[in-house]
Amino acid sequence: MKKHLLLAICCSLFLFTGCVNEKGHSFNQEKLAQADVVIAQAMEEGHFPGAVLAVVNDDKIEYLKAYGNKSVYPDTVPMSTNTIFDMASVSKCVGTTLAFMQLVENGQVRLSDPVSRYIPGFKPWYKIEKVGNGKHEVITDSTTIRVSQLLTHTSGLPSYVNATWFSEQYGENNPDAFINYIAKDLKRSYEPNTRHLYSCLNFITLHNIIENVTGMKFSDYVQQNVFDKLGLENTCYNPSEELYDRIAPTEITDGEVLIGKVHDPLARVVNGGNSGNAGVFSNAEDLAVIASALMNGGEYKGKRILSELTVKTMATVPENVKQFGRALGWDKESGAASLKGDLLSDNTICHTGYTGTSMVIDFDNKIAIILLTNRVHPNDKGSCARVRAQVANIVAGAVE
Repeated sequence: MKKHLLLAICCSLFLFTGCVNEKGHSFNQEKLAQADVVIAQAMEEGHFPGAVLAVVNDDKIEYLKAYGNKSVYPDTVPMSTNTIFDMASVSKCVGTTLAFMQLVENGQVRLSDPVSRYIPGFKPWYKIEKVGNGKHEVITDSTTIRVSQLLTHTSGLPSYVNATWFSEQYGENNPDAFINYIAKDLKRSYEPNTRHLYSCLNFITLHNIIENVTGMKFSDYVQQNVFDKLGLENTCYNPSEELYDRIAPTEITDGEVLIGKVHDPLARVVNGGNSGNAGVFSNAEDLAVIASALMNGGEYKGKRILSELTVKTMATVPENVKQFGRALGWDKESGAASLKGDLLSDNTICHTGYTGTSMVIDFDNKIAIILLTNRVHPNDKGSCARVRAQVANIVAGAVE
């Protein structure tokens, strides 16, 4: 009975845009529909109230479907395929990384450059030894932090800073004080390139480099040079209230559900939504365009955002940090890359977002899987880890 109920839920939500792409693979429709079952099961188990799934093949959406509810508090509102989601850390990939790689290919930044070249006073990692019965400290070794290490999370910066604590010390919405704190006061966790530690601070540092190099507000640069250039109409930072009706709410915070305000505390409270670690709002169809552009060497239907060689470099794990498995801005082979499932090619990049979003892009097969959920709504419960991998396997298994 339960199985029939799940199938009925899935069938009632069905929206399918075609099985065969003349430029790419064909898909078995019945096998693709198995994704409906595992997503419905995850919803029934309380992992998320709703979801949108898009399967992209080359430059076309093969499968687009909405499940469950966009909102369950204060009102229940059904999910729709054009729902806009807070992308959380997927913003690091589709916003910050793409914009930063443009600076690299334009000759404005080199991946090997020291961060201090663009953020004056940005201190290195250094080793301190105590001498004279611990009364004096002497720096015995130091290592410069470089741009590429920010992108691969091997810089040695800590993973996060408590936004409430920082705001109490320096005031809310004080991004200048925050980057100064990261640059000059924050203790480094380890020597660069010796460990991997996923860090939002890496990408907040990157967005400040973008601002210092371009002279533009970070979110404005990304909007003009990435989102607008691809013709995206549903993707932005700090969305206007006109879009709120289409945005999936996230967590209840201070007694009110967050809608249109980025969930991540550093991005929202400290950086006012203009932040490299989080802040992009987007929907499945716009993300499908970004995925298609990357799978086709940086171009989508005549609109180019990156060169083919830049995309290839971005999606490659640098040799000097091969053991950590992180490409530039994207995950590829690390322990956190399980959302790729078991069947896609080795040439696959991916990323997740805390709110319940994820993207997987298989370059060899030109297949992308975009699974967007509002996992944190309304009380930050549930997990998407297993269902992401299950869906990836189902999509791969549906290729004919």
